[in-house]
Amino acid sequence: MKNVVFIPNIDLGNGRNKSYEYSINSWKQFCDNHDCELFLLEELVTQVEYMPIVWQRYFAIDLLEHNNIQYEQVLIADADTIVHPDCPNLFEETNGLYSAVMNDGDYEWVNKSISQYGVKFFNKDKFNTWRYVNGGLQIFNESHKDYIKGLLDWYDENKKDLLNVFGKWNSCDQTCINFYRDSQNLPMTILPACYNLQDLSRKNLLYFHESQWWSDELHFLKNGWIYHFNAIPQNPMGRDANYWIERTYRELYV
Repeated sequence: MKNVVFIPNIDLGNGRNKSYEYSINSWKQFCDNHDCELFLLEELVTQVEYMPIVWQRYFAIDLLEHNNIQYEQVLIADADTIVHPDCPNLFEETNGLYSAVMNDGDYEWVNKSISQYGVKFFNKDKFNTWRYVNGGLQIFNESHKDYIKGLLDWYDENKKDLLNVFGKWNSCDQTCINFYRDSQNLPMTILPACYNLQDLSRKNLLYFHESQWWSDELHFLKNGWIYHFNAIPQNPMGRDANYWIERTYRELYV
């Protein structure tokens, strides 16, 4: 059995996946380096009006089994990531547990999201943020089948209220999966930040205008192995996630 990298790559016509081919090509290299298999989710499991794409990725194990793909561990990665060609095999660092990287970004958003979802769905208004992981890179294995089924059942039971909150809050799965994981006492390995270097703009690692004191270089290449181009704000140079994904890929692979 091989380890599998699973990436949602669905075109919703909003231009967000314009650069995803670069992300996918970088993960192909990772899979070649470490004898893994790459699986792309390119068709909706259900309509996004009933379940956003970020939730549909949790059908990963069902889809692998439906396609007769045997697996040992499954890494679910956002398609707005680029992996360095020299990235170590992070499957070897999971200790056989659910694994992810701590969320290290907009703590104001995290705290508001914890309050919003915690009170409504889990009867809690607090969560230890040092155990709050980013959903953009997660690793599961076969022992988590029942856990994931429970998570999807929980979504289905709360779908109406969740969709209502999504519409008001412009949010996703991240806070829910953290609360749900803790409610199930799921053992977890917290991976080093280098495997999901996120919120790069807030770390002064992206160059947006001439008044910034740092130079227009890809400084973040020195700080990690997997680069996550999330939460990039509008900026004077028009450098969105598509720009940074393509530029990073060309710097590393071309």
